[in-house]
Amino acid sequence: MARDQIDTQPIESRDELVAWFEEGCKAPSKFRIGTEHEKFPFTLQGHDPVPYEGANGIRALLEGMQALNGWEPIMEGSTIIGLADNVGGGAISLEPGGQFELSGAPLVSIHETCAEVNSHLTQVSNVATPLGFGFLGLGMSPKWTLAETPVMPKGRYKIMTNYMPKVGTRGLDMMYRTCTVQVNLDFASEADMVKKLRVGLALQPIATALFANSPFTEGRPNGFLSYRSEIWRDTDNNRAGMLPFAFEEGMGFERYVDYALDVPMYFIKRGDRYIDVAGSSFRDLLAGRHPAVPGETATVSDWANHLSTIFPEVRLKRYLEMRGADGGPWANLCALPALWTGLYYDQSSLDAAWDLAKGWSAEQRQKLRDDVPRLAFKAEIAGRPVLEVARDVVEIARAGLARRDYRDSQGRDETRFLKPLEESLASGLTSAEVLLKRYAGEWNRSVEPIFDDCAY
Repeated sequence: MARDQIDTQPIESRDELVAWFEEGCKAPSKFRIGTEHEKFPFTLQGHDPVPYEGANGIRALLEGMQALNGWEPIMEGSTIIGLADNVGGGAISLEPGGQFELSGAPLVSIHETCAEVNSHLTQVSNVATPLGFGFLGLGMSPKWTLAETPVMPKGRYKIMTNYMPKVGTRGLDMMYRTCTVQVNLDFASEADMVKKLRVGLALQPIATALFANSPFTEGRPNGFLSYRSEIWRDTDNNRAGMLPFAFEEGMGFERYVDYALDVPMYFIKRGDRYIDVAGSSFRDLLAGRHPAVPGETATVSDWANHLSTIFPEVRLKRYLEMRGADGGPWANLCALPALWTGLYYDQSSLDAAWDLAKGWSAEQRQKLRDDVPRLAFKAEIAGRPVLEVARDVVEIARAGLARRDYRDSQGRDETRFLKPLEESLASGLTSAEVLLKRYAGEWNRSVEPIFDDCAY
């Protein structure tokens, strides 16, 4: 989340919240692809975490990036916490433990997305290398304890840090020690949103298996292939999970609004000030009776900011966010948007994906979600191993990308970006299993080599 919303237009009714979602509907010709990825900064000497302050800290990195690309600094008081490209629409932000995030611009093709990622990583390297640090592409911090992990100076994170231990056992690990890659995609209508939401939720554990890449914690194997995904199972179940109601008759914008209204709030922002209202009801704010802001009703920014603190496997805003994948190597940062674009932006592929998953029960979907963090390809759904289902999913995506037929300057279509997934499926091994084999063999049971082998 690069920047909190600042639209102060009042919202006074539930219908206005529904209308806010409806305004996200776009003609298919205006569909775009927005890719976000996070990465861990680490010192080249010692492989330690990078603090915010100091001549060689995160602040210096942000200032160096601003000087290089000319983006507008995002400030919290006098503190720089990110950068915004007010022309293209991209942004750079900080996650709680210093994870460095690119929120990509809304782009037409995966070719553009991959070029954007490549340009960003080149710029980051040009600034960070003289400062003495690099970046790691994994889903979970492999070495540092929670106590060793730095804390970024953002008001919303202070509120979340205080609240997380009250509602789950792993919320702080989620905040400070995980990284993801996700893609944001559009919908044409309420019906289109519902179908895409259902496909995304049902198949999100398949994506988790395909991108599983977080097998180490504090220097040793943690027993999972996607520990990042396992962490989400007990972070805050009031605002996470598989949204079983999305598969019920009558699902639409109104039903999601009712769900979001019942998710407890974290904060209300007024100017630069974050007001801690953790656990309180947005319904009270909507009705103008929230005790933290007496007499004030909700604003558009309050609603948008509240939605950004809800963390299901697929999140609805004015677009859909695919949230199930671990952070990973450069190729995976292009493969993740390619996978979901192929499934979502071709009607035949969207229909085929729904045909694949529509017979699964809520109990089967939940069991899949629960099993995949540990088993990945070896988990099962409806009597089939995930490895088989994942092959079907990637083939459906490939067909969708081929029919889209977006070509680059060399005449190549977008299917080439699925190659790392196809290689993983051919071997039957996730990225996490490859890392575990190296840990047990050539790395001599040390995670230190990962800072060379998995660095950008």
